[in-house]
Amino acid sequence: MPSVTAKANLRAQVTDGIVEAVLDELADVGFGRLSMDGVARRARAGKAALYRRWPSKQEMVLDVVAGLSVPAAATVPSDDLVADVTALVAGVDAWLSDVRMSRILPDLLAEAMRNPELADALTRRVGTARRGYGQAVIDAAIARGEVSPDVDSEYVLDLVAAPVFWRICGRREQTGPAFVDRVVDSALHALGVSAR
Repeated sequence: MPSVTAKANLRAQVTDGIVEAVLDELADVGFGRLSMDGVARRARAGKAALYRRWPSKQEMVLDVVAGLSVPAAATVPSDDLVADVTALVAGVDAWLSDVRMSRILPDLLAEAMRNPELADALTRRVGTARRGYGQAVIDAAIARGEVSPDVDSEYVLDLVAAPVFWRICGRREQTGPAFVDRVVDSALHALGVSAR
C-alpha cells in the first residue's frame, strides 16, 4: 500500500498534469471552447479529478492562470528604484513572452468583455495582484522621498505593462533588452526620476 507521502506526490503529479493540460487547451482552443472533458482527455485524467480540485471551468481557468500570472511571493521593494522598476517590467515581459500566455491572455480579455463575472475575477485575482507589486515599489520610493507623493501611479503602472502587452500580444513581435530598457525609462520618467 502506498505511503501518505507517495499518495501526496501522485496527487501533485496529477495536479501538475492537469494544470499543463488547462494551459495547453486554453492556448489551443480558447476559453469559450475549452471544456472539462477536453482538459480531462488532454491530461489523461478523469473529469472527477478536475471537479475534486475546481467546482467549475471558470474557477479552474482562473486558478491556473492566476498561479502562472501572479508570483508566489510578493515582490519586496529594495532601496533601488531603477532596479525595482526594471524587475517589474522584466517580470511582465517574461510573463507575456510565455508562448501559451501570449495566446491565453488576449483570449481571456476578449471573453471578459462578454462575461462580467470573469472580468471581475480576472481583475481581482490577476490584475489587482500584479499591480499591487508595482504599487508597493512606488509607495516605497515615495516613502524614501525619491518620488513625489502626487505621482500618477495608475499611469505609471499602465506604462510598466501596456507597451509590453501591445508589442507581444497586439503586434505579435518580440521585445528584447533594448525594448525593455525603453519601457523602464518611460516608467521612470513618469515617476519624475532620471533614467540610468
